[in-house]
Amino acid sequence: MAKSFLKLKNYEVYAIGAAFGGKLNLNIATWLMQTSMDGKTIVVALFKPDFTIELVKNSKHLCISLLAENQSNLINKLGRKSGREVEKLKNLDFGISPEGCPFLNQSIGYLDCEVVSWVEAGDHELAICKVLKMQMQHPEKTPLRLNYLREKGLVRG
Repeated sequence: MAKSFLKLKNYEVYAIGAAFGGKLNLNIATWLMQTSMDGKTIVVALFKPDFTIELVKNSKHLCISLLAENQSNLINKLGRKSGREVEKLKNLDFGISPEGCPFLNQSIGYLDCEVVSWVEAGDHELAICKVLKMQMQHPEKTPLRLNYLREKGLVRG
């Protein structure tokens, strides 16, 4: 019922980096928000079946890269395949955060985070995170947003 109402929101698009047991993964997410006035706590919604949430739950860390419009080609590579079956980071320009999670070097910036708690939320779980490090890399770039992806036909709805 609320789905069409919420489609009016023009969310930013992020790549969520996770690592555990020698495995690295990146996935796409759009549901992220600041939950403290000082910006040191954020919440991100992760889809329960995804490989990313498995890695995050084991490591208790994740890295959030804010994608730029010129990175829209990553939607198919990072969002439509499982990291259980393909090596998503192959041929990508990425770095490793101090906590061991991958981030995209060409993104606008990234947050290195520690997950402090989880909340059930339908087919997603909310990871409540303490921001350990924030790094701006390309602040001059335009953030990738859902409306841009809709206009280009890269996402449904």
